[in-house]
Amino acid sequence: MARLQHRPMDRPDEVRAYAGGRTEVFDLSDFVIGRMIMEPGWRWDVNVKPIAGTDRCEYHHMGYVLSGRLHVEMPDGTETTIGPGELYEIPPGHLADVVGDEAWDAIDFRGARSYARPVVASGDRVLATILFTDIVESTTRLREMGDASWGALLAEHNQLMQFELDRYRGREVKKTGDGLLAIFDGPARAFECAVSMVIRSTDVGLAIRAGLHTGEIEHVGDDIHGVAVHFAARIMALAGPGEVLISSVTRDLLAGSGHTFESRGKHALKGIDGEREVFALQV
Repeated sequence: MARLQHRPMDRPDEVRAYAGGRTEVFDLSDFVIGRMIMEPGWRWDVNVKPIAGTDRCEYHHMGYVLSGRLHVEMPDGTETTIGPGELYEIPPGHLADVVGDEAWDAIDFRGARSYARPVVASGDRVLATILFTDIVESTTRLREMGDASWGALLAEHNQLMQFELDRYRGREVKKTGDGLLAIFDGPARAFECAVSMVIRSTDVGLAIRAGLHTGEIEHVGDDIHGVAVHFAARIMALAGPGEVLISSVTRDLLAGSGHTFESRGKHALKGIDGEREVFALQV
């Protein structure tokens, strides 16, 4: 919930230091704002890549430059240099390095929540809440609108979904056609995020379905594997337009959240032993 608040810039909630720089994190309830300071000579592929565990920075950055200059390169070869007094947007999948002898000092409104936070090592199994979403009747909308108009609408939708993920501390694993796969470290934030995504999608005239399950996953490179991932995907496939379905495991973990859930019956899920009960928010 939005509330009147202010914070001094010399008192961050967290300082995330890494070779050649640091990110100061300011938590304003639903939003996180970061101050990113990188020293001359800093390079993402040298100083942050070993922490992030990805080939490129996969965070979407938007902000304002206080000082310094940052060179940014995208996978298609597009590049630019951003300097003092400029607003910027940097899409995921970029490389960056500080240019010149002045430190890059910028206020970042989008990508600071988990930036330079160590990822789980490949092969490690961890407990997570898994979210799948999918746009309902996307093929029909594509035929009606044409490639260009649909592509623009899909980009707008994806931006809204990324905003909600950032807001609820989720991490997108990958796009899945016209939906996404994301993970959370807690079921409450995952569920609230899914509900918000359903609502925000209507802002651009789209309906999505969502499914959630909590279980063990294995990190394999940038992807995740495990029966729990398939479980969440099967649950999502059962959901109707604008609906969030959850497993009984996730429902039990949400006890005390203030939400009431109703059973949508037991279902045989492909690749999952036995019939499993799924639940929806009771309205």
